[in-house]
Amino acid sequence: MFIDQLKNKLHEPQPLFIGEETATKAAVLIPLVRSKDEWHVLFEVRSLIMRKQPGDISFPGGKLDSGETPQEAALRETYEELGIPPESIHIVGKLSPYVVSPSFVVYPYVGIIDEEKIRHSFNQEEVEETFTVPVTWLCQYEPYLHHVSVKPTPAEDFPFEKIMNGENYSWGSRSIEEWFYDYGNYTIWGLTARILKHFVSVVKTNS
Repeated sequence: MFIDQLKNKLHEPQPLFIGEETATKAAVLIPLVRSKDEWHVLFEVRSLIMRKQPGDISFPGGKLDSGETPQEAALRETYEELGIPPESIHIVGKLSPYVVSPSFVVYPYVGIIDEEKIRHSFNQEEVEETFTVPVTWLCQYEPYLHHVSVKPTPAEDFPFEKIMNGENYSWGSRSIEEWFYDYGNYTIWGLTARILKHFVSVVKTNS
C-alpha cells in the first residue's frame, strides 16, 4: 500500500528543484529588437540613484507578485521599466530557470519588442539608459571568466554542539563563476552575464 501510494505521488508533477515552492522567484525578459536589418539584445543600465546595484547592466525584470506567473512578471516589469505594454511584446519562448540558490530562482523569457518604443519611454527612476548589442557580436565574442570564493559563515546561534568537531568543523568553500562581456564602454557581468551566456549558447546551437 505504501509503495503504491508513493509511486503515484512520484508520478505527479514535481517542483523543478527541492525548495522551488518556497524560493523567492523573479523573472526577466531578454528583449530582442530589430535594428538595421540585424537582431540585437537590449540591455538596461540601472539608475544611479537606485539603492541596489546602481549602474549595473541588467535585463528588465524583478520579483513575482502574489498570484503572478513568471511570464506575467517579466512582462509587467518590462512595462514598468521600459514603458512597453505587454500586448506589444511577442514572447518567443523561455529559457531554463537559473537557480541562483535553493532560495532564489530566476525565470528568463525571450521576447521581441519595437526599438522605437523604448527610446524615450523608460522609467528614469529605475533605468539610467538602454543600449543594444548585436546577436552576431555576442555569438562571436568570447566572454572571460573570474572566480569568487564564498565560504559559509554560521550565525551566532548555530548549534555547533550538534555537529562533529563543533566550532572546528571544516566548512567547505565554493567558487562562483563570474563571466564578463565588454562591449564598448559597457561591461556586462553577474547574473545578467550568466543568463546571457546561456542564451547565446542556445542561439549558437540552433544556428
